Amino acid sequence: MKNSHVTRRHLLAGSIALTLGAALPTAWAQAYPDKPVKLAVGFAPGTGPDLLARTAGQQFADLIKQSVVVDNRSGAGGQIAAAATAKSPADGYNLLLADLSSISIAPAAFSKLPYDPQKQLIPVTEIARTDFVLVVPASSPARNMDEFARLAKAQGGKVNFATFGAGTPGHFGAVMLAEMAGYKTEVIHYRQTADVITALGSAEVQGALMSTPLAMAQVKGGKMRALATTATKRSALLPEVPTFIESGYPKADFSAWFVIFVPAGTSQPVMDLVQREMVKAVQTPETRKRLEEAGFTVSGSSQAEARKMVQAETVRWAEVVRNSGFRGD
Repeated sequence: MKNSHVTRRHLLAGSIALTLGAALPTAWAQAYPDKPVKLAVGFAPGTGPDLLARTAGQQFADLIKQSVVVDNRSGAGGQIAAAATAKSPADGYNLLLADLSSISIAPAAFSKLPYDPQKQLIPVTEIARTDFVLVVPASSPARNMDEFARLAKAQGGKVNFATFGAGTPGHFGAVMLAEMAGYKTEVIHYRQTADVITALGSAEVQGALMSTPLAMAQVKGGKMRALATTATKRSALLPEVPTFIESGYPKADFSAWFVIFVPAGTSQPVMDLVQREMVKAVQTPETRKRLEEAGFTVSGSSQAEARKMVQAETVRWAEVVRNSGFRGD
């Protein structure tokens, strides 16, 4: 009888422990967040991704009733911010706004990354996208893609192309376009946005692929000319600029997507909360309007959709990198 009584006590204790254990994640999620949340972004203040992080982050902060601190860790095509987040505590207080450079391109372009984007970072939701625009100096005689290709061939089939760093979409997009148009390109990697703008302004380079927000400011300011966009349809911000598809380059449709990631190990209830509130944040009418005016296409996906998209993009860009023959290390 004594042993039977002890056994019943053990069973009861075990049952209570299991019940409490199952309830803890939910209870903790209900308490989350009870302190400021950090949102890392791999780009400098004043850039398009920084504007996206601050605009979405402020609305997200209002919804979760906690402050959101944007942590700019620029450099290496977003790899510095990605590595820092991957190594951060998986407690829901360390978020990352990343684009395809550090997540889908970097694994194929660099053999020694300081993080594993597939194992250490989990996509929660895609919040926005932006397309790219091929811009040339205002003094360039090229006014469309046909003239640009003819100009390249007249120069011995070689074009100097500015990029915002090795391993970025602008880098491999330039290589992709050169292959399609039948000319060779010499990519010149710059560290700062201002350096690219200066190089184009002085005609040191003949072209660059810029994000729509950045290109729009330069084109409307008369400093550069836009020849084509990578969008599937014309941008409302640059309606006079044709797409590459219209210009005879049907495979040159790509965009920079921006996804919220968390460190692997973050609890599902917390990821659910972040996904739900971040989607609400970017789809709030005033937030959507501000982002669209800045050149972004607002999205807001489920976790499953974000995961599927990132996986597909990783496969696509691995092939582009492989065909280019580029190795970053």
